[in-house]
Parts: sequence; C-alpha cells; structure tokens
Amino acid sequence: MSSLLQYKCPKCGGNIEFDSSIQKPKCPFCDSEFELDDLKAFDSELSEDKSEWQTKEEKWAENEAGNGMKIFVCESCGGEVVTEETTAATRCPWCDNPIVVKGSVAGSLKPDFVIPFKLDKAAAKEGFKKHLSGKKFLPPVFIDENHMDEIKGIYVPFWLFDADAKAQFRFRGTKTRSWRSGDYRYTETLHFALVRDGEMCFDNIPVDGSKKMADDLMESVEPFDYSEMVSFETAYLSGFLADKYDVSAEDSMPRADKRIKQSATDEMMKTTRGYSGVTVQSSFVDVRKGTVSYALLPIWVMNTTWNGQRYIFAMNGQTGKFVGNLPCDSHLKNVYFWKWFGILTGICTAAIILLRLLLG
Repeated sequence: MSSLLQYKCPKCGGNIEFDSSIQKPKCPFCDSEFELDDLKAFDSELSEDKSEWQTKEEKWAENEAGNGMKIFVCESCGGEVVTEETTAATRCPWCDNPIVVKGSVAGSLKPDFVIPFKLDKAAAKEGFKKHLSGKKFLPPVFIDENHMDEIKGIYVPFWLFDADAKAQFRFRGTKTRSWRSGDYRYTETLHFALVRDGEMCFDNIPVDGSKKMADDLMESVEPFDYSEMVSFETAYLSGFLADKYDVSAEDSMPRADKRIKQSATDEMMKTTRGYSGVTVQSSFVDVRKGTVSYALLPIWVMNTTWNGQRYIFAMNGQTGKFVGNLPCDSHLKNVYFWKWFGILTGICTAAIILLRLLLG
C-alpha cells in the first residue's frame, strides 16, 4: 500500500480538495464536485492497516538522523516530501498538490471524528484584518508586513472526554446593607453557610493532543459545535494541513480533570446568586471517567514575528472566533500621549486666558 494518499479527479486527473464553502470534495482545475461517499473507497483499508510509517528507502545524513523526520515521494510529480513525524496531511513543496499521509490516520491512529472546515482562507484573512482594526498603538510596520498569505488551515488533534462528576461544595455567603440615621451611617453584614451538592454529566471535554499548539491558545478558540461533528474520512483533510496526536489520551486526562472540576465549580457558584459576596470554603469533585474519543478540529493559524518576538494568531475554522495577542509600539504610545497632553494643555491655557479677560 502506498504511504501517501492523493485524490485524483477522474475527469481531468487533477488533485481533489475539500471545499469548505460547499462542504464537498471539489477539483480546483475543472470544478467537478464529488460526494464524500464517492471517495470512501480510499479509506476502506485504513481501519485494518496497523503498519508504521512507510518511508522511502533512503539514508539520512549523520546530522539529520534521529530528528523525527520522514521522507516520502509525491505521486503527482515524483518530488521528495520531507515531513515531521506527526504530519497527517500537508502539501507537496514542489507541485503544491495536497497529500494525506496514510500511516498517520490508519489503524489505532485513525481519528473517530472530524469537524470539517466551514470557513475558508479568505474568511481567516478577513478575521485577521478585523482583529487589527482600531488598535491605535499597533506598530504600523506590523500591519504593513503581516504575512496574511501564511495563514494555514490545520486540523488539530484533540481528545474528547465524556465523564460524570459528583460535586459537593461549602460556600460562605454574605449580604451587606447600609443606611443612614441622623449623623451616623450603619452597615450590617449577614453571614450564611451555603451547602451545595449535585451530579453533572460532561460530553466532549476537549484537550489539545498536540505539543506544537499552546493549550491556552487552543482553549481560547472554543467552543466548537459538536453537533456538526462527523465520522472521520480522509477526504476532509485534502487541501489542509493536519497532525496526528503526540500527547496520549492518558497524558491528557489530568487536564481534562482540571477542566471538569473548574466547570463544576462554576456551575455550583451559579446557584449562589443574590449574595453580596461568595467564597469557597471547601470543595470535593469526584470525576467518574467515561469514554474518550479522538477527533480532528479545524483551526486557522498564523505565526508572525515583530521586534524579535513571536506572535501566534488562531481562528476557529467552524465558528470564526479569532484570538491572539498584539504588540504595542511604546514609541507610538508616547507620541499619542504627548499629542493629547499638548492639546489638553492648550485648551486649558486658552480657557484660563479667556477667564482672565472676562474678569477684567
């Protein structure tokens, strides 16, 4: 079995890609559209394939050995494709044709589900422009030299945890009221012991399964609409980048537990409304682990560097939520400050002079 998968259009021979705008595979050369069922035959052998990466029989140079890279041969142009060990989908650097690495999505590595991209690269560029819009202290050179063409659509591996939790909380609540009587102001504070317990059911708690992606960044682009999650087909990957997980489900469990316990705390806290202040005195959350699924979720990512510092932006490829930190030009900020300081000083000076004239 070939280690690379490329969908060929039966009409023109071009490589078929998944078109997020129509939610179907499409040939970008002759505009032929296909149903996913038409391409399912390509996936039939993936469930049974337990083989490791199938690489080209070629020796690495001594300084390249053991660096976790793999070499493949593009079936379209014959060029060598060098990928990282976690790569599941990419493009040929020579002919730009989409490639799916079978060994990364076969056997035990085959994802259970995928949420297809709904927003294309144009939407990601527009989202980035809006993210920059109105930022007064953003360095002009950062805007002029941003690399919007480097925005990449990536299917990021996630573990989705289902679990039940039994929670018991003890809160201290306070109610405060103040009133005035004569020359005195009185304040009364009442203290309450609040006890809460209950059971909760959690579905699809996501944990990023890629070491490349910062967990806080991936959590920032949530939530995803899991009602649109479908069974995995390799056709969804064609035309996008994708990685297989390099953080196991077992290693991801502590983060899932932490998120479940935080969610339980938040839900219990919602039942204590009506108090001036509420603090947690004690808590116990027993997580009863359920099932775990492996899914690929769509995210547009852009990396750029300014003034020696790296900035990463991400957009949810399903909902369009855009996140990322922006640099602040301290020089521009100072110029802006002194500009307004000068204007306000001028206004105050003019007002004083006018007042003196009026008073004679």
